Amino acid sequence: MNIEPSRKMSIFEPAIFGDLKAAAAAKQAAGYEVYDLSLGSPDLPPDEKIRKVLSEQSFSEHSYGYMLTGTKRFNEAVANYYKRRVNVTLNPQTEILQTMGSQEGLVHLPIAFCNEGDIVLTTNPGYVAYDAGIKLAGAVPYYMNLTEENGYLPDLAAIPEEVAYKAKLMILNLPGNPVPAMPNHAFFEKVVAFANKYNVIILHDAAYSEFYFSGDTPSSFLTTPGAMEVGMEINSLSKSFSLAGTRIAYLVGNAEMISIMKQLKSNLDFGIFSPIQEAGITALNNAEEITDRLRQLFAERHKVLMQGIMDLGWTVAPSNGGMFVWAKYPYDMDDKEFAFEVIRQTGVVTVPGTVFGSEGAGFVRLALVQDVETLKKAVEQLKTLNLETCATLVNN
Repeated sequence: MNIEPSRKMSIFEPAIFGDLKAAAAAKQAAGYEVYDLSLGSPDLPPDEKIRKVLSEQSFSEHSYGYMLTGTKRFNEAVANYYKRRVNVTLNPQTEILQTMGSQEGLVHLPIAFCNEGDIVLTTNPGYVAYDAGIKLAGAVPYYMNLTEENGYLPDLAAIPEEVAYKAKLMILNLPGNPVPAMPNHAFFEKVVAFANKYNVIILHDAAYSEFYFSGDTPSSFLTTPGAMEVGMEINSLSKSFSLAGTRIAYLVGNAEMISIMKQLKSNLDFGIFSPIQEAGITALNNAEEITDRLRQLFAERHKVLMQGIMDLGWTVAPSNGGMFVWAKYPYDMDDKEFAFEVIRQTGVVTVPGTVFGSEGAGFVRLALVQDVETLKKAVEQLKTLNLETCATLVNN
């Protein structure tokens, strides 16, 4: 039998994460300790209250039917969360849509709004799911480079007029993955003005909004005047509440845009397991207590890893939030070769920067997914790195 993949499958390149895991496993099998800072999967368990609700609801014999969409209670919990946390008022019926994790929503988003050949403004580097969705829709990405000179924020003024007028959608992610740049109101005001001028839909990926280490509340694009008229925000319970495996997230924002996404999703799935929705409600209703405790832990991890990497002489993107450290290493070496050599020599697992786009050349991403003592050990291991035989120091 001649089995051939569709032509569309050519847009999906093999993920490097399996190769990184295999290299780490080989190092561990040889008797060495491994410090995995690759995947941004929370290492901490969900709060006990969340786990208890999930357990109790899963035992109920009435919990196993199709759900079709988010429950009224879940949508109301999201609306209450936004009102409490960022003082944004949302209509639970028309301005909130549950998704099966943020990646599902992100990949399907361009399909709902873009025709073949439409331009989508996205960042370089950027989260890999953005490109997947753009290419599935047959749209064309235009990359807004994230550079140190611009504070790792997209330079909207650098987008050519002819590109801006043709663009259909802009995807932002602040604080981001892999670059944990923090948003500010002035930047979001520019985004709203840009959207109005060029008739561009804005999608802000707020998956890391609760990972802020100064200030009083998370940042939300929807707090910007006019944001509800031009866009949406997607948020996930994966990071903020350690619920990565449950795959539960939501889109909020412009009612007409939400309606279009709702129509698409009604043809794709039958909703999220009701006990997971109940666990999500518990998480959202107790967000202040849960995220405050989580944030204290991650703030300490962030401080330790940031300082440790800088002490090695690496250049680190300034950040005061997010779940990652974005670091430029001082060696003249391909980032993928570098990442595997680091595993071989030290057991520290990072992600090569070019996985997230060409602007990631010379960088690696390190995730804050180990406790402080493990992070300190990882930094000590990185101090032993010796690349004289396979790379030249940039400054030599």
